[in-house]
Amino acid sequence: MADLTTLLAAARQGDNDASGRAFGLLYDDLHRLARSRIRQHQAMTLLDTTSLVHESYLKLMGLNAIPVEDRKHFFTYAATVMRSVIVDFARARSAERRGGDAEHLVLDTELSGKIGGGGDFDVLRVNEALEVLCSADKELGQLVELKFFGGLTEAEIAEIQGTSERTVRRNWEKARLLLTAALQ
Repeated sequence: MADLTTLLAAARQGDNDASGRAFGLLYDDLHRLARSRIRQHQAMTLLDTTSLVHESYLKLMGLNAIPVEDRKHFFTYAATVMRSVIVDFARARSAERRGGDAEHLVLDTELSGKIGGGGDFDVLRVNEALEVLCSADKELGQLVELKFFGGLTEAEIAEIQGTSERTVRRNWEKARLLLTAALQ
């Protein structure tokens, strides 16, 4: 853990070697997060876990310095980057289809069942609803991002946000209701 903190500190200063080594230490955890997001949806998204992790890494490395301080902060930031990669991929796929009769690209995730309807949700609509939620309540937006795009558990989110699991569950219900309203 101390090695990781030291590597992240060096990465914040722009040390690419430290960034690469930190990524190597966190690779399995990142792969687990990515797998939890697209395990059942690979055919719909055409994006596999390794691609998601690697695309996220490339975005992180494009920053020249990773702006995180510790492991918790890294996973919060990684969830944001994974969201960005998924949304960018969906936008690109959507742009390819404009004017054609290709099937509509959707990302069926855990959130779809928890929001209510149980149907597939277009990742772009979820992203737009999340942006509205973030503008209203940044903490709720971060919770949805960590759970929906990051695939973190309530316990992991509670640790990252410094709250109890009960608070995370209560905030998740509030966020779920607000997202449902925004998606309708």
